[in-house]
Amino acid sequence: MPAIVLVGAQWGDEGKGKATDLLGGRVDYVVRYQGGNNAGHTVVIGDRKFALHLLPSGILTPTVVPVIGNGVVIDPGVLLEEMRGLNERGIDTSKLVISADAHLITSYHVTLDKVTERFLGKAKIGTTGRGIGPTYSDKIARLGIRVQDLFDPSILRQKVEGALAHKNQVLVKVYNRRAIDVDATVDQLLEYADALRPYVADTSLLLNSALDEGRVVLLEGGQGTLLDVDHGTYPFVTSSNPTAGGACTGSGIGPTRITSVVGILKAYTTRVGSGPFPTELFDADGERLRSIGGEVGVTTGRPRRCGWFDAPIARYASRVNGLTDIFLTKLDVLTGWERIPVCVAYDVDGTRSDEVPMTQTDFHHAKPIYEYLPGWSEDISGAKTLADLPANARAYVQFLEDVSGTRISAIGVGQDRDATIAIHDLVH
Repeated sequence: MPAIVLVGAQWGDEGKGKATDLLGGRVDYVVRYQGGNNAGHTVVIGDRKFALHLLPSGILTPTVVPVIGNGVVIDPGVLLEEMRGLNERGIDTSKLVISADAHLITSYHVTLDKVTERFLGKAKIGTTGRGIGPTYSDKIARLGIRVQDLFDPSILRQKVEGALAHKNQVLVKVYNRRAIDVDATVDQLLEYADALRPYVADTSLLLNSALDEGRVVLLEGGQGTLLDVDHGTYPFVTSSNPTAGGACTGSGIGPTRITSVVGILKAYTTRVGSGPFPTELFDADGERLRSIGGEVGVTTGRPRRCGWFDAPIARYASRVNGLTDIFLTKLDVLTGWERIPVCVAYDVDGTRSDEVPMTQTDFHHAKPIYEYLPGWSEDISGAKTLADLPANARAYVQFLEDVSGTRISAIGVGQDRDATIAIHDLVH
């Protein structure tokens, strides 16, 4: 049965939460497979808005089993607070399942994240300061703390001692900060054990068994393709793999079980944090996109950088993810422009490049080459079919499909849960 991957096809914040929620009623499991509480999903249901950070978007659909996979890094305090917040609003979180192999963000990870960014000054990466990078660093260095370690105090203490033996040297001698106490750290982590225990399971076994039984599994990433640690605008990236390949390693589902990969693309482009952004706008158009689109980070509260649609990035995302479908979001934000630029290629030091440049240097030098499409002024928020869209809006969608190289199967025309035009079935 279908295992569907949902990926951001730009720099994140494309509207993955809306897409996941749209599909939620048709799937049995929704799995978050990477990232941590540095990502945010906003889902609007009627007049209620939900901002999710660690919990899978499927948590809002009563029939769905929401799963936090092994590829996610979890701040246990943040997770429990997010669950409490939803419970207080009448959302049941009791079906949540958490991988025993997921790594934990500790207080020392958050401390190191913040002091390192301050130390870098102008060369900072632009992290959220929530300990994500240091936690993934410890995972790769085999110094990490996993969820299952909460249930063995002896193992937990050994691992915390091992991690802090090095980190305290760095904090004291490099950053001139106070050393972190092992006992206090262990005690703080153990406080979460009883609260998390009922939710912890072997999620790889659970998900593969579900697929064997004919269930539909939806795997959602945080961030976006251009923030992937391997395939993004390195080093201005996250510390994990939001791309489709990360869905397999982050969930324990083999690649032969993936049946489709849906890329989420905004009808324009945004990014949060530092790094190259060829179509970024510094004028009234950029501010207008930010204002109309509500472009403020769900997790950070930082204003998003805004620019026009970037076709080379869309083609790149289609290629590295193996996209089968595109969900185009926020088309309604472009209503009212007389003409709409679309970046179709780059000028890199006088040479045209139709693809994302190979080197970091060339990408920093890339200037957008635009084609201009006529805009529309009609309100499209109530459109239910392609035929309901103005001719120029339909032409814009068709142009984006042509330059992206992947069919557009759904279009978001407003914030509400049902403000979507479905063209092709995403469950296949």
